[in-house]
Amino acid sequence: MEFRLLGTVSVETLTGPLPLGPAKRRSLLAALLLSANTPVSVARLSDSLWDDTPPLQARGVIQGHVSRLRALLVGADAEAYGVELATLGDAYVLRVPETLIDAQRFEELLMLAREQRGPADTVLMLKEALSLWQGPALSGAFTGPPLRAAAHSLEESRLATVEHLARTYGMLGEHHRAAALLAAETAAHPLRESLAAELVLALYRAGRQSEALDRFHRTRRLLADELGIDPGHELADAYALILRGDAGSGEPRPRPVVAPAGVRTPPPTRPAASVGAAPPSGAASPDPASAGPSGAAGDVPARGRGAVASRAALRPSAAAPAPHPGEPLPVDLLPRAPRGFHGRGAELAALTRAAAGEAPVCLVTGPAGVGKTALALQWAHRSGALFPDGRLFADLRGFSEAGESALIDVLREFLLALGVAPRRVPESAPAAAALFRSLTDRRRVLVVLDNARDSATVRALLPGGSDCVTLVTSRHRLEGLIASDAARPVPLDTLEADDGTALLAGVLGEERVLAEPVAARRLAELCGGLPLALRVTAARLAGRPRWTLAAFADELADERGRLAYLDVDDTGVAASLRLTVQHLPPEAVHQFARLGHHPGGHFDPYAAAALAGTDPVAAAAALERLAAAHLVTETAPGRWVLHDLVRLYARGLDPASAHDALTGVLDHCIATALAAADTAEPGGEPCFVLPDGYRRPVAVRDFADRAEAMRWLAAERENLALAAVAAREAGLADRTWRIILLQWPQVVWRVRDNWAPVLELALEAARAGKDAYAESRVLTLLGWVLTEEGRTSEAAAVLERSPVLAREAGDPLGEATALINLAVVQAELGEPATATENCTGAVELAREEEDRHTEMLALQHLARMQLTAHRPREALACARTALDLGPEHEEAVRRSLLLAVCGEAHLALGEEEDGIRLLDRAAREAEEAGYDDGAVRALEALLRVSARTEYRRRYDEALRRLTAEG
Repeated sequence: MEFRLLGTVSVETLTGPLPLGPAKRRSLLAALLLSANTPVSVARLSDSLWDDTPPLQARGVIQGHVSRLRALLVGADAEAYGVELATLGDAYVLRVPETLIDAQRFEELLMLAREQRGPADTVLMLKEALSLWQGPALSGAFTGPPLRAAAHSLEESRLATVEHLARTYGMLGEHHRAAALLAAETAAHPLRESLAAELVLALYRAGRQSEALDRFHRTRRLLADELGIDPGHELADAYALILRGDAGSGEPRPRPVVAPAGVRTPPPTRPAASVGAAPPSGAASPDPASAGPSGAAGDVPARGRGAVASRAALRPSAAAPAPHPGEPLPVDLLPRAPRGFHGRGAELAALTRAAAGEAPVCLVTGPAGVGKTALALQWAHRSGALFPDGRLFADLRGFSEAGESALIDVLREFLLALGVAPRRVPESAPAAAALFRSLTDRRRVLVVLDNARDSATVRALLPGGSDCVTLVTSRHRLEGLIASDAARPVPLDTLEADDGTALLAGVLGEERVLAEPVAARRLAELCGGLPLALRVTAARLAGRPRWTLAAFADELADERGRLAYLDVDDTGVAASLRLTVQHLPPEAVHQFARLGHHPGGHFDPYAAAALAGTDPVAAAAALERLAAAHLVTETAPGRWVLHDLVRLYARGLDPASAHDALTGVLDHCIATALAAADTAEPGGEPCFVLPDGYRRPVAVRDFADRAEAMRWLAAERENLALAAVAAREAGLADRTWRIILLQWPQVVWRVRDNWAPVLELALEAARAGKDAYAESRVLTLLGWVLTEEGRTSEAAAVLERSPVLAREAGDPLGEATALINLAVVQAELGEPATATENCTGAVELAREEEDRHTEMLALQHLARMQLTAHRPREALACARTALDLGPEHEEAVRRSLLLAVCGEAHLALGEEEDGIRLLDRAAREAEEAGYDDGAVRALEALLRVSARTEYRRRYDEALRRLTAEG
């Protein structure tokens, strides 16, 4: 079991994340975890769950959330992990081992990092700490002031850790790594001067002086434009150090001096050397190697002496001497050696033999995830003493979504690392390649070119010296490189089961693997011997110490879910999917490609048909075919999902169809939401005309009754929100606000369920389209939501504009609805006369339009206002008039509210028997309709005049259901 705060607030278990439910329950869990093992009072929890004054039922809501959370933990066998949610008087305490909370492990790793003596170990600790972050802290929770402060504190700690890691990279001389790390964070936090200062220094120390100065000036201008201030002392000091040429180079790490037997060794007379600026055009490149005690500069041992000669050369007198104080160390751009490397003895030996030739090019090939890069780096680090003039590394990104690295960028990095001044780097790739070959002539340099896609790119990056070694990794065989440059292939296959088990043990510890040797071997086999899959498996198990290897092996045994467990990003997926798709019929391929453009998380045959431009029957047949090929998964009858990586692949099959597919599924959303709203609220008008260019789907789902329609709206809420976002990003504002506004039955039904953000998106879309009609409608619904959330002042500001816009748009029913919501706010703000006037105006507008649904709504609120003003007879008259409008315009929610007003009015008139009868009827109708809010209100009124245990039991049950739903 694992509790996560560094990202989405969640509880991970053996069977997956616990269904925590609404945002406020996640907020409660976050507040308890942030004070783990310490009692947290109800008052403090209320501050975390509500921005403003908590509602009167706050304690009951919190009790309901605690009860549901406790049930979830008990069901997940939390006690076995030492986890308990206990009540202590007026407080709650979550007893949990701190090792199960990711934020606590983050802090522990930071403490361990501070205690490390060596920078390499510090880097490991800091990287592990940062790997715990899955996104912004406390995501998915409603963050009241205390939680916002906690999230800000955690983010500050993360940024400080990033800066610490960058400085530690600098101590190791890995300034390019530091710069890459800081560049990403600086882009996200451009006004954080400490990040900018570290980045400026890292760029300068990496030999990228012009970039460093450019970064400083860009930040200076941004500070001036955005904040009207000059750089602070950190950034100013960094700039001054660069101008003085005093920025230092960090503390370099020592170079290894041991090489494997059988490999060419450095010349005994050769000290480490750095390369200066390029010679003038046309001049011969000078040999920077100094003469040793036994011969002239550049003297090298004879070739072909084999292992004996190599081993003799590695004696202390023959090893490359350490540089003298003040002498620059040789450049080293290698990433760190891979941890947990196992096996591959034959391949390492093959690389050693291949590297013994003249100007060798060693070519490591194999499928994605087989460990090509790990093998190359392992050999490069073991053979460090063979290359006293430096080790260069470049990821050519030949198989990356981001595209290949530009050849000139790689050459520029190599030249700067070799000491060429930025202004001396040629602008063209051929000239830069020629300079690179010249600088590496008569030197011993290792060049590692990772992820190469073609031979031509590799050829341009080959060094000029016959004593240099080039190590290339590629998913392709690069036969052209073999033919033209005598590259020596070292093919890489999957690991044997024993080596796979050893790799697991290297990450998980031998004890854990030895405790379940059969399960460990089964895991290695299920991973197919692929090192990437094994490392992902080990990483998952390492983060879940209570999981057994056997249980995880059982999870992997299900082929439908195996890819999700064993994949990282999109590595290795495209090739396998391509082979699968090639065997599908054209109609299934067409459907699969269109599914990639679906903005939501799941889909049914209706949505699939809208995407593909077919009908639901054909779409269902295609989905069955795709499911048989394990390209889609049916999570429930008629409900399908695509794995994220599969979605990316599908989207790339037909990118030109993106707009057509998106428009089709958006119009499907509008059509189905219209049908759901009409079924859930019969008589409620559809709010708008259809958008321009609307394409009605071939078939639209039918809803049998209100319950089915409301279930669809609830189940599709996330999908509809994602569709609205996709519409807005695609410039389809007219569809954005419609998709959101059509969910109004669900908004009213679950009004306190954090609807404001999506309604604000609808408002932005309405305003972007300069549509007064839409803006008025959205403001009316948003104002109601803010009112129910207790944000009365904000609601008033929103609603004051809505009736005016409705009049401008010629929308009398929209004006009536806006006046009703405005009246409710005015009543809460202590303006009963104005509220009554507006509500009466809404009744008149509804009668003029002969819209009994809106008239009934206005009368319902007017009755409640009369009751609050101690005018029970007027309240009773309004409620009876509303109820008399006819059953065809009634629905259970509205009816229960009106019956409750009638009951309370009778009680106020001293007619207790009639009052109790009507309130009991209101509560029962609300309970039968699943309207727990209405049931709670009616039963509360009953309990004020009756002590019957039945009422108390029903009230407690309704309140429990209400809090469980958030």
